[in-house]
Amino acid sequence: MRKKITLLILFTVLIPCSGLNAQERHPGIVNTLSEDNYNNHIDELVFAKLKKLGIPPSELCSDAVFVRRVYLDAIGTLPTPYEARRFLNDKNPDKRSLLIDRLLQRDEYADYWSMKWCDILRVKSEFPIKLWPNAVQAYYRWIKTALKENMPYNRFAYQLLTSSGSNFRVAPVNFYRAVPEKTPDKIAEMAALTFMGVRTKNWTENQRLGLAAFFAKVGYKGTAEWKEEIIYFDSNKEFLNPHTNKPQKPVLPDGESVSIPPDKDPRLVFADWLIRPDNTWFAQNIVNRIWYWLLGRGIIHEADDIRSDNPAQNPELLSWLEKELIDYEFDLKHIFRLILNSKTYQLSSEDIPENTNDGTNFSHYYVRRLDAEVLIDAICKLTGTTENYSSNIPEPFTFIPGNQRSITLADGSITSPFLDMFGRPPRDTGYESERNNNPAANQMLHLLNSSHIQKKIKNSWRLKQLLSRSKNENEALNMIYLSILSRLPSAKEREIARAYMASDELSRNDALFDLVWALINTKEFLFKH
Repeated sequence: MRKKITLLILFTVLIPCSGLNAQERHPGIVNTLSEDNYNNHIDELVFAKLKKLGIPPSELCSDAVFVRRVYLDAIGTLPTPYEARRFLNDKNPDKRSLLIDRLLQRDEYADYWSMKWCDILRVKSEFPIKLWPNAVQAYYRWIKTALKENMPYNRFAYQLLTSSGSNFRVAPVNFYRAVPEKTPDKIAEMAALTFMGVRTKNWTENQRLGLAAFFAKVGYKGTAEWKEEIIYFDSNKEFLNPHTNKPQKPVLPDGESVSIPPDKDPRLVFADWLIRPDNTWFAQNIVNRIWYWLLGRGIIHEADDIRSDNPAQNPELLSWLEKELIDYEFDLKHIFRLILNSKTYQLSSEDIPENTNDGTNFSHYYVRRLDAEVLIDAICKLTGTTENYSSNIPEPFTFIPGNQRSITLADGSITSPFLDMFGRPPRDTGYESERNNNPAANQMLHLLNSSHIQKKIKNSWRLKQLLSRSKNENEALNMIYLSILSRLPSAKEREIARAYMASDELSRNDALFDLVWALINTKEFLFKH
């Protein structure tokens, strides 16, 4: 045990940034940025702001850093050692752009971003959302299919806001089921948060009541099928102003009061207004969210707190991304492609003295811990092991195959102790802040000391197979590093590993398993950088 601790100290203390950005370990870093080598208009706008502030950007990240980063950010999945090696050996100057295109077409793209949208849309069987399992599965399949087929975002939102029918058979109606309280004001609160990035608690009471009136005629009725519910336009319902006790007139968020005939569903009027190309709230909200998801901070931050006294860090950048989304007919992949291809996204996470204190202007990539689901999936993929998932209140009992990836869990009620410990959101509110990626002491202790992680490594058929197929010690080290960190070991790391393996107290495989354990506990593995 003492030797294992020594090994961990060597990797996490003596060489804490090993392989992240050092030029001597990762050739291919571009050290200069100038106007004549920007990748797109994002770079022009971001670097113009940095120049105005007198903040120089960091260098570009290496290929080894980029391949790991873009896999994690685009599809929530680590590259295999073969994918990483192929990319590192590729001499095509356009290989980053080509890789981005391939990743956006992979099945894992829909898996990962379905997980993100299920967080926002509160896809959960149990309290307080209470969709129940049949509706969860229908809702999840619809979301995943929409992302896989790259449904235009305006149509995605319109269907969620205007659909009627059975929540088992017309999946988008679950937007109206996945609210803690099925009242017009609570539905309006969720609609504003989801599609406008607005927290209505910051509004005046009159603004809240005016928006709630658009959802006053949402009706709910049960059927003979267990937990099925029909959502429909109920023309007989009214929403009364609590102060005047008279029907509340619908008022759009921009202040326009509208008259709606009794036989017309007010939701249609709101949705038509929302997705109009000239409605800044709608497009601005989603491009800001995507920027937040990929770079760790919104242009408006928090990403779901858009208000007049919380201005954009770079208004020109936000406006340009908004225009791009509209010009490309609400194609979300177009926005992903623009951001991922920018040099702004591809900057190193290593700061320099002149931008150390910059946490808002994107002068370097912001380091952040892996999502809980992505982290356990990475460990399971590396070791060839599985996880057990369950619900505290399974009604009915739900079976999750052990080999199912965490990012594909449809139901927020189905979880595991690991996911809970590492901050998976409970999906109760739809706020981005429900996900907690802040590192904590109990998380570190679990990775270091738990039998859960140790058994995965010791009983790993995949690691044993990887090592048995390695022709020599060097190849074994290469495969371990490519599998865990998506790069080759540095000369210093090879020296440490060889010295550790030379011990008479350990077999070759035991020493290499200890190396795997040490690398899993490094910041380089646990964080996106």
